[in-house]
Amino acid sequence: MKITQSAPSYDELEALFVNNDALQRIEASLNRFNPIKVMKMEGMEIRHSAILAWLLNPKETHGLGDHFLRAFLSEAIKGDSGKKPNALQISQSDMRDADVRCEWNNIDIFILSPQNRWAFIVENKVHSRQHKGQLTKYRERIMELFRAQSTTQASVSTIDIRGVFLTLHEEIAEDTEYTSIKYNKICSFLKRYLEQEAYLLSPEVTTFLTHYLHILEELTGMSKERSEMENLARQLYRDHKKVLDFVIEHGSGSDFALAVHRVFGDNPKRAEQVIIGDTKYIYSGLTKSNVSFLPFSWFEALDGINRQWPGCESWWGGYPFIVWAEIGAGDDGTKGHIKLNAEVGPISDYEIRKGIIDAIKAAAIEKGIARIQFQNGAVDKGRLYSKFLRKNTIVINDVHDTDEIEQKLKLLLADFNPEFDLVASIIPEFLHYGKRKS
Repeated sequence: MKITQSAPSYDELEALFVNNDALQRIEASLNRFNPIKVMKMEGMEIRHSAILAWLLNPKETHGLGDHFLRAFLSEAIKGDSGKKPNALQISQSDMRDADVRCEWNNIDIFILSPQNRWAFIVENKVHSRQHKGQLTKYRERIMELFRAQSTTQASVSTIDIRGVFLTLHEEIAEDTEYTSIKYNKICSFLKRYLEQEAYLLSPEVTTFLTHYLHILEELTGMSKERSEMENLARQLYRDHKKVLDFVIEHGSGSDFALAVHRVFGDNPKRAEQVIIGDTKYIYSGLTKSNVSFLPFSWFEALDGINRQWPGCESWWGGYPFIVWAEIGAGDDGTKGHIKLNAEVGPISDYEIRKGIIDAIKAAAIEKGIARIQFQNGAVDKGRLYSKFLRKNTIVINDVHDTDEIEQKLKLLLADFNPEFDLVASIIPEFLHYGKRKS
């Protein structure tokens, strides 16, 4: 049984929210502007490849020349001196002629230094993993390209090709011709440039690299600030557990919840009547991802609170029908959808339940309302729950955009008014099943 958290005292609220240094430090850290995060690029592999290709290109505007290029390649190849070029050769070479290409021939980053006769294939993995044979295929493709461009086999052999496997996680390159380097080494390079060689960088480049360093430190777990904020948050929770638990239990909790409150009211009560657009609804409840309700026409047809529906006493609002809207996010965590569901519930009497479903189906066919369809087996004995809305989803471009969620939820409800009206029209046929409350 869930124990409801008792309300904190005024002094407890004051201690947490008034001039609390720990809370203000955490808030400042969370609100720090970072354009890479704003554009939601921190988890996108292709964006990391683009930034790294820019840093590796000695002809670019970062001011580092070939410093980053040589540091990256020599670190990746360090310890593998049996092949050419080795780390020492790279670190002492002039690679200012290097041509750096991003997403060329499906290779994340390709580097060619004509004067040194060196070529490097960089495979970049942030959260994804290598596919079987992927690294070998890229290496063989480059060898074939050089072979096709050369007039003799001897000229091909003068090009030394090395593979570099860049990864966020502990993963060994499947192809032994590749050497591995982890993202934490890039963090070390960027720190060195920002702290020791800042004179090479323009203010704009310094700002950008600082933002990128913060992203990489969080991804690699090297962020001291992140660790400090996590420790601070744990201490804050220990010191103000009662208040924070109360906020978690009774606060809005999500962008979806905030949008629902805009649509249904700031603090709607169970069984309360609300008006959305030109339509009345009876509010039922709210979770982090769904809001439940009944169209008022259904509630009114079910004879309001004056009847009980055997089998449905503990189901949603206690009626044989429920409608709810739920939000879902896509794989990128930004785009998503709102889905509107309507369901016939666990009515005890099988014949009545079957009759309701059959009547809804027949009325939908008669009126040509194609968005009401039950799944096969909806009237099977033992079946308790049967949804019946189709084409009932609306796309959300940003599941964190409260304004968009509010607008799309209203549109979805208004769009299904014909379906709501149809169900309301058949309910009176079955009122003899509902029993008067004593």
